Amino acid sequence: MLAQTKTLAECQELAVQNYPLIKKYDLIAQTTATETDNVAKQWLPKISAYAQATLQSDVVTLPETMNNLLKITGVAWEGIKRDQYKIGIDVNQIIYDGGTIKSQKNIIRRQGDLQAAQNDVNIYAVRKRVNEIFFSILLANEMIKLNADRQMLLLANEKQLEAMLKGGVATESDYASVRAERLNVVQEENSLRAKQKSLLSLLSAFIGTTVSNVEKPAYIPLIKGENYRPELRLLDAQIKVIDAQEAALNSQLMPKLGAFASGFYGYPGFDMYADMMNRRFSLNGIVGLKLSWDISPLYTRKGDKTRLQLKRETAETERATFLFNSKLEEIQNDKEIERFQQLIATDNEIIQLRSKVRKAYESKLRHGIIETTSLLQEITKENAAKTNLSTHEIELLKQLYDKKILLAQ
Repeated sequence: MLAQTKTLAECQELAVQNYPLIKKYDLIAQTTATETDNVAKQWLPKISAYAQATLQSDVVTLPETMNNLLKITGVAWEGIKRDQYKIGIDVNQIIYDGGTIKSQKNIIRRQGDLQAAQNDVNIYAVRKRVNEIFFSILLANEMIKLNADRQMLLLANEKQLEAMLKGGVATESDYASVRAERLNVVQEENSLRAKQKSLLSLLSAFIGTTVSNVEKPAYIPLIKGENYRPELRLLDAQIKVIDAQEAALNSQLMPKLGAFASGFYGYPGFDMYADMMNRRFSLNGIVGLKLSWDISPLYTRKGDKTRLQLKRETAETERATFLFNSKLEEIQNDKEIERFQQLIATDNEIIQLRSKVRKAYESKLRHGIIETTSLLQEITKENAAKTNLSTHEIELLKQLYDKKILLAQ
């Protein structure tokens, strides 16, 4: 894959797509769909088959008087046997569940939303990490440029002193001092390029594609407005889960209506008198409606509602705390932006003054008025002023784009 220059927006988007947690959204969606589908199947009829064999200690019998009369008439009366057998099927169908299934599905969906919101929070942290790496690369790039300028300046003075040395108007030590300083700066360049390469490799691993360099973003206005951080959506999702759980408490108190059917083949059947006369196996069936009302949830209803209310208040408190801390971060960020703007306003003037002093010292060195150490000090001071400007500009950019992440705008 060819290395490319990337913008900050591209790096942010690629980092999110490359982050392993991005796959969790599909897993959450699939889990939620499976669970809601399973709950919806409670509307399907419940069918159970059974086989039963029993030996009873006692059975239904006729009164003694009636039994004697039947014997006089000559009717054979075996009575119900104590060993009894059944093979049957029971079918139950919900007609009205008081909203229980609907509330269960709603809870599952809300919990899925909560998991997705938590994933949003985890993935959003990636953007801040990308910012740190991206602007570190920009700063390394600026330092390399300043290093190159410093090398050119020292090389020009080195050549000047070499000519002066040949003309006998400069000493060997003057020439050696400037050359040694230039070689030190070359070493600094090697260190800077190694750091730049390391940061680019880290960014490439983060976004899943090879990056050769990054593009300096444009300045943006100071952002003001609402906070749209995913942490707030996470807290909102927690409250919606609580709302769904509270609605489920109400559905628990509703009556339930169902239809049922039961059939079996066995002995004895529903026609018990016929089975008393003859031991026979028969088919039997029954259908009907059943209305039930379980009031046991009333026992814990007050405690359940109190528990959910405490959860809701906890979430609201966490929301207020997050907004408070975010506001403090925003104030600090704004102050940092203001500070860097003020520093940059004076950095350019300092550079101009340092440049004038350095040029004056170069002239003095050519005329033999000062030593090379004095010139090297001024070159270092001028470079430090340029370094400060570049650092402040990159830091200002970083603070402006960090503000976007702070407010999720």
